[in-house]
Amino acid sequence: MHKITILGAGPGDPDLLTVKAARFIKEADVILHDNLVSHEILELNSHGEKIYVGRKFGDQSNQIDRQEAINRLLHKHYVEGKKVVRLKSGDPYIYGRAAEEARYLTNHDIPFEVVPGITAAIAAANTLNIPITERNHSNAMLICTAHTADYSFEQLNGIAHMLKAGNTISIYMGLKSLHRIIPKLLEVCQDENIPVNAISNVSRSNQRIVTGTLGTIENIVASASMEMPVVFIIGAAPIEANNTEEGKKEIFTQRN
Repeated sequence: MHKITILGAGPGDPDLLTVKAARFIKEADVILHDNLVSHEILELNSHGEKIYVGRKFGDQSNQIDRQEAINRLLHKHYVEGKKVVRLKSGDPYIYGRAAEEARYLTNHDIPFEVVPGITAAIAAANTLNIPITERNHSNAMLICTAHTADYSFEQLNGIAHMLKAGNTISIYMGLKSLHRIIPKLLEVCQDENIPVNAISNVSRSNQRIVTGTLGTIENIVASASMEMPVVFIIGAAPIEANNTEEGKKEIFTQRN
């Protein structure tokens, strides 16, 4: 029997896959994939069955039922002796809910392996020259989800204090919650000039970045009509460079 692979597809560019990830995708008999996995990555496999098990923004389906259905599919195809890949965008253990599947497989004595992927904040920082940690500037970078703004005031307050202490903050799934996040960051930090970057479709052909500050970013993002998914990197500014090399992603930058 083949062990199941829980695999990180990264932010979307197939060239950012690990060698191991690309190999498992190409060899899979069955791929259970999430919504944000790019077509280019799925097309690396020309023969396997591809089963969509993702969710989109606004999806009101019961998440417990959805996860149980995924677990059953993993179990079913494993028992059938197939090479099964559970393909997640980004990294499986960074908002990829891989823990729930790993616990299910462990409890059912099903062997599995987790293959890491490049998460969106790291990909954005590197492709757009945003130094998320830098000597004498930032000693740490916090990856968090905007859902803390909706569900836990205490967590958002803690995030704001980390930013005030000089750390870089990366916020996932924050586009629709910016009106809750920015006021708290401003309240705690008392500095409207802290840099903010909003990056849409990280690493893909339609990648886009707008930059501003805590004092301007809400208006800038609203006027830019950015597409989801968007990741925010707060507390570090891009290193400016005149880069006209053919083949680079198109980047739009708007300043205050």
